[in-house]
Amino acid sequence: MDPGRHRHRRGRGGPRWRWPLVGLGAGGGIAVVALVVGIGQVAQPQACAAVLSAAQAAGTSGQTATHYVLQGLPNCSYPSPPADGLFAALPPGEYASAAACGGYLQVTGPDGSVRVKVVDQCPDCAAGHVDLSEAAFARLAPLSAGLINVSYAPVSDPPLPGPVSIEVKQGSSQYWLALLADNTGNPLASVQVKTSSGWLTLARASYNYWIAQSGSGPGPFTVRLTDTQGHQATVAGITLDPGAVQPTGTWMYGGGSEAEPATQAPASSPAAAASPAAPASTRPATQAMAAASRSASLAPGTAAASTPAAVRAPSRPASRPAPSARSSC
Repeated sequence: MDPGRHRHRRGRGGPRWRWPLVGLGAGGGIAVVALVVGIGQVAQPQACAAVLSAAQAAGTSGQTATHYVLQGLPNCSYPSPPADGLFAALPPGEYASAAACGGYLQVTGPDGSVRVKVVDQCPDCAAGHVDLSEAAFARLAPLSAGLINVSYAPVSDPPLPGPVSIEVKQGSSQYWLALLADNTGNPLASVQVKTSSGWLTLARASYNYWIAQSGSGPGPFTVRLTDTQGHQATVAGITLDPGAVQPTGTWMYGGGSEAEPATQAPASSPAAAASPAAPASTRPATQAMAAASRSASLAPGTAAASTPAAVRAPSRPASRPAPSARSSC
């Protein structure tokens, strides 16, 4: 298996599931093959069941949402969730190999609206289906609702939670460098490191680190961030200190003296169009939700132990971070 890929498995202590096989029966209805539970384990009821099949069979023309519990690192690799507990996981097409990481969505549901930070991927969610933290879902409906109809769209230039921070990934050296930026407000479009020959553009990995495959020397580094709205911020003095989150005092926009003005869309620009809705069906959502329980997870990990340091030869990439664990509500 490619060590750079996240592996998905059950959350800690949960029942082992095999996914239900959903298809059309002879009478046009949906047939669901029973879930298989590991020997000696007892399946416990969960509030949101069968995210994939329920989202596709809900019979709605809009977008949908469920809730989950984050265990370990999210796919975006942030070492801790937002302080307010309001975050979300997107389906693979909308996660877009980490292109959505760090951005915000405005989600509106039956009982209200909430702004959430994109920190994770929901590998089994259909297009138009967002998986919310319990705190975020509770702003829209009782947790017992499990699956609800919502509308959601990206937010341009949301209020920033603080200045930009930079983390140098475990295993980085003068020969291989990976950087993780946080508190950017909008998703990032590029990350560059200043070298003696100019700005070196780093490549974004699917787990949201920006990588210089051949390194950028021993540091300290000057890093330039550009977001999807055209804002730029340049931070200096980033040291080669793997695993440490380094605050910068620089705001991506609207707050830091080193932050450069936007060169593209202004702060008042409307949010991008929302993703397409999940396929409609005549099967009621409650029946689909009762069909199966879901536990879509990434391998457990912690910020401290996500990537062991290693001695690395020049031009060889460091090992990828341990994948996270996601547990459906």
